[in-house]
Amino acid sequence: MLQEQTASMLDPSAVDGIFRALADPTRRSVIERLSARQASVSELAAPYKMALPSFMEHLRVLENCGLVRSRKEGRVRTYQVASEQLKLAEDWLGKQRTLWERRLDRLDNYLLSIREENAE
Repeated sequence: MLQEQTASMLDPSAVDGIFRALADPTRRSVIERLSARQASVSELAAPYKMALPSFMEHLRVLENCGLVRSRKEGRVRTYQVASEQLKLAEDWLGKQRTLWERRLDRLDNYLLSIREENAE
């Protein structure tokens, strides 16, 4: 019940931004890597064959929607996952799952009632 209440109070624009950010495989990969541990820009960019400014744009998208946070110490910028925003996406998905499970349960009950009527 609490999950349903939380999901119903979600800011649609925040959820849209999160899913837009996660639509890109590079950004999903960055989130997966940051889920293990925080990392600097250079550590995050190393596996990708793209110019640093292009990679930085991915980080900006993630930061703008709140999926990651960064801090700068000296010349090094370090990123970490902001799990609260991931929770928003999880809550939205949970709400959708509950909705579809209810619909499928109703369909199942309807089909069972039809089968019983035809069996009589």
